[in-house]
Parts: sequence; structure tokens; C-alpha cells
Amino acid sequence: MDESTLTLHPVLRKCWMKRGKQRHIPAAGQQKLHHLFAAYDYLTGQVFCMDAKAKNSQAFVLFLEYLMTQVSTSLPIVLVLDNASYHHSAMAEAALACLEDEGLFAYWLPPYCSNLNLIERFWAYLKAFACADKLFASVSALLDSVRRCLHHQNDLSASDRLLFLKT
Repeated sequence: MDESTLTLHPVLRKCWMKRGKQRHIPAAGQQKLHHLFAAYDYLTGQVFCMDAKAKNSQAFVLFLEYLMTQVSTSLPIVLVLDNASYHHSAMAEAALACLEDEGLFAYWLPPYCSNLNLIERFWAYLKAFACADKLFASVSALLDSVRRCLHHQNDLSASDRLLFLKT
């Protein structure tokens, strides 16, 4: 489980240009941000995602509530978390304690080891396919692209979605 921020500023991965010619890349005039909270289901490869206006304790707790309505509680749910300050707030810790009764358990990563969380690899995949080398006129156009990528990821019959080998 993790959060990510989307922006209208273009994410450039590859760009060819003629020798001696500088390529000009248009960019949005004013920075506009959009936040996402998401959890990667290791068993199915599905991603449960929720939009948020900010990355804070209240949005984190709302995501926990959303997640519990989306997943089966017949098996324990292990939530892998980094050490963002809003994950450790009084509100967040109270919510996590209440959800332990419903089978949700928090596993805290060591500090500065967020790359151990599988969702970080999904964010890289999402941004590479939905955002990289594209210029969006509006946040809604950016979100449409992200939602198409999420829909594809959650299509269990899609052969080219991001999956992790289970050994």
C-alpha cells in the first residue's frame, strides 16, 4: 500500500532529436497535482486505487475503509507500509488497531526501504505506460489515461499486465 502524486508536468523517458536541434517540450503553465492511494493484491495482481485531494491521515484512513470494502476478509490482509508521517498519526494508528479485528495487519518496512514494497514497482509501471512521454491538457485527461491503465491491470484475462513471480 502506498500513495503517489500525478502532475501535469510531462514525464520524459525517451526523446529523439536531430543533431544540432534542441527539442522544445511544452509544459503546463501551472503545477496541478492529483494524489492516489493504492494497494497491490499479491495473489491476484489487482490494484485497488482511490483518488485523494491530499496525502494525509484522513485520506489514509478513508483508503483503509475503502480497501476493506473491496477485499475479501476470509484471509488475513497484510498491509505493507512505509514510514510516512501520516501512517503513524494517532488517527491512522487507531484505524489500524480497529481493523486488526477484521483481519487487517500492518507490516512496517524499515526506514528508507520503500523500494521493498511491490506497489512502488506498480507506480513505476503505471507512470511509464499512462504518463510518460505524453502531454495532457488537463488533470482529467491525465486521470483518464491512469484509469485505463488501472482497468487493464485489473482485467485478470490481460496477458500483458504487471505481475510478480510467486516462488
